[in-house]
Amino acid sequence: MVARAARATDLADLDAAIGDCFACPRLVDWREEVARTKRAAFRDQEYWGRPVPGFGAPDNRTGRGGAGPPITATTLASGPTPAATAGGPTATGVVVREPVPVTDARIGILGLAPAAQGGNRTGRVFTGDRSGDVLFAALHRAGLANQPTSVAADDGLALAHTRIFAAVRCAPPDNKPTPVERDTCAPWVHREVALIRPTLRVVVALGAFAWAAWWPVLRQVYGVRPPSPRPVFGHGAHWSGSAAPDLLGCYHVSQQNTFTGRLTTQMLDDVFARAKQLAGVD
Repeated sequence: MVARAARATDLADLDAAIGDCFACPRLVDWREEVARTKRAAFRDQEYWGRPVPGFGAPDNRTGRGGAGPPITATTLASGPTPAATAGGPTATGVVVREPVPVTDARIGILGLAPAAQGGNRTGRVFTGDRSGDVLFAALHRAGLANQPTSVAADDGLALAHTRIFAAVRCAPPDNKPTPVERDTCAPWVHREVALIRPTLRVVVALGAFAWAAWWPVLRQVYGVRPPSPRPVFGHGAHWSGSAAPDLLGCYHVSQQNTFTGRLTTQMLDDVFARAKQLAGVD
């Protein structure tokens, strides 16, 4: 698996390799069990049931084959009506999508792992679950997504200047991957970051797990010794190194955090505004 990750020539090749990973038996068993048994609400859907690749700029494709509109697109999902607003529903309930310009991945968003009924079902990270609802609505408000919703791999979502990837690529039981599983999955993260390294300027770590997963990337991809002691994770925490992207901490967009008010809309908006500033994105 380490050798296969290192051989990936581009993001499409990396996505295909990730989708064929069987390195962690516990995670393989769980992702496949969830895909086989299915939640009643989704019983008519075909679950992805495999590792979930990253998504976003520059190509906006997914490992399942779904993709956002072409990155030079100027066509909306449907002709706007007088009642329509960009990124919102028309009078007929159709989402109007904004044009997506050609962009590089200047902002990385590092998550924990796919949700069992979200990315593990849809094949796209943070898609089809409540956490994704919060995340993509925030990215749309920040001007980094062409629509505020993310429900399926072929729903037309596309990101500008932003790429999302997880520290662990398979859905774990109870949303809790082990440190060994994180370390086993690390070569996929390292190669993904290496492929977008020329443009990557800032990484937003969603939660303490992702924050901890970033430090090995410094050594493996950038040849930078991680700081010692490690900076403590917190919402709004900021680490800056001269030879690597800035790192911002953000509470995870989980229901536990958003429903309790630990993470508010304003707090999330502030993090992405800061990320845009550090990345030089207007």
